Amino acid sequence: MTTHDADEFTEPLQATRRALLRRVALGQAEGRAPSLVGAVVREDRLVWTGSRGRVDEAAPDADTQYRIGSLTKTFVAVLVMRLRDEGLLDLGDPLAKHLDVPQAEGATVAQLLSHTSGLAAEARGPWWERTPGALRPQTADIFGERPLVHPAGRRHHYSNPGFALLGALVERLRGAPWGEVLAHEVLEPLGMGRTSLEPRAPHAGGWAVHPWADVLLPEPAEDTGRMGPAGQLWSTAGDLARFAVFLLDGDARVLGTESLAEMRVPAVAPEEGDWDGGYGLGTQLVRHGGRFLHGHTGSMPGFLASLWVSEEDRLAGIALANTTSGPAIGAIAADLIGIVAEHEPRIPEPWRPLAEADPALLALTGPWYWGPRAYHLRLRADRGLELSPATQGGRASRFTAEPDGTWTGLDGYYAGETLRVVEGEGDAPAHLDLGTFVFTREPYAPDGVVPGGVDEEGWRAL
Repeated sequence: MTTHDADEFTEPLQATRRALLRRVALGQAEGRAPSLVGAVVREDRLVWTGSRGRVDEAAPDADTQYRIGSLTKTFVAVLVMRLRDEGLLDLGDPLAKHLDVPQAEGATVAQLLSHTSGLAAEARGPWWERTPGALRPQTADIFGERPLVHPAGRRHHYSNPGFALLGALVERLRGAPWGEVLAHEVLEPLGMGRTSLEPRAPHAGGWAVHPWADVLLPEPAEDTGRMGPAGQLWSTAGDLARFAVFLLDGDARVLGTESLAEMRVPAVAPEEGDWDGGYGLGTQLVRHGGRFLHGHTGSMPGFLASLWVSEEDRLAGIALANTTSGPAIGAIAADLIGIVAEHEPRIPEPWRPLAEADPALLALTGPWYWGPRAYHLRLRADRGLELSPATQGGRASRFTAEPDGTWTGLDGYYAGETLRVVEGEGDAPAHLDLGTFVFTREPYAPDGVVPGGVDEEGWRAL
């Protein structure tokens, strides 16, 4: 893990703390929530928590459990990505390869993760969040008369049964209940001892608040059984802070940074009219206050939850409330990030020279030209390269080195494409081949390597 100056990890400044507490207080008061807890993660630790309201006559804190609803889906997605990384499945596999579920046999694992399977949004009635899971004892029991409402892969349509199937997939390939697998493979390594399938004291009770009067109604907290992977988990601000650190930096015991980055790549176009939101693989994606955030929101009867991470700011915001509706829980968590980022902008990492310099790699750096368009090629750590346009416009990408002497694009237009060096005479590279695009050391170099050739008379004045 990257090391940082110690002062980056002190608690926020007094003015920042007051602004954070005010945002939590506004959310609790305006949202009429019995209680609301907020938390902020900076770099690799929890740096602030605050709360308003009461739980059992005491102020809730970072150790008070709340039900986190659909935040459960991101945990399940991590389990599925672990199976993929171990070679036990491919994201392109049809579900039928691993499970006998005729209602969704045409959907792929990736489509289930990204809510593009076409499955219905909810399980067969009655209202599954408020009724015992025993009413749906088998996987087939979660489907109603019309399990598919859209063709698979055509559009984003949020599906809770889809994640129930992913939980069943985990159970099939691991040979154990998904909750046990989660505890062993994710919660224990990350030190999340206060995250569980059932509530553990101290925990908040779930309430509904009357829309027209300041009175409460207790909500049931059912074990949702087969639907559990869609929203069963209980957790705390402290445990979710540990999960946020994991989402930022990865953990070799659980899932690496490359797989986590894959989870937050938009999988489908956003819903019509919602160009500030999207979905990856078990991960919600939003833009808030000019920032790109990834994470998830959640709701169950009596509870609301949200966790957002800003990779650029190295910040995460968490908000938990024990009410069925009211507080704009996603906006509260996002605003906590914005408050810290604006009051205390992140201090950049110190520049450091590379530990070693390969002369052959240094010879690749500098200006290159795709036709008449100028680019810069820079050497990064671990033999990586970075290609960027010299002027506005053009395609920028980072590349990671491969054992065979080529490079693979990490992002942008060239993500997944291969960059190779074509050797010339002596030690100098003749040109670069990037997915058939030829880059030369001068614009339209007249040496026969530019596809289609270069006019023999060369550059001229009119």
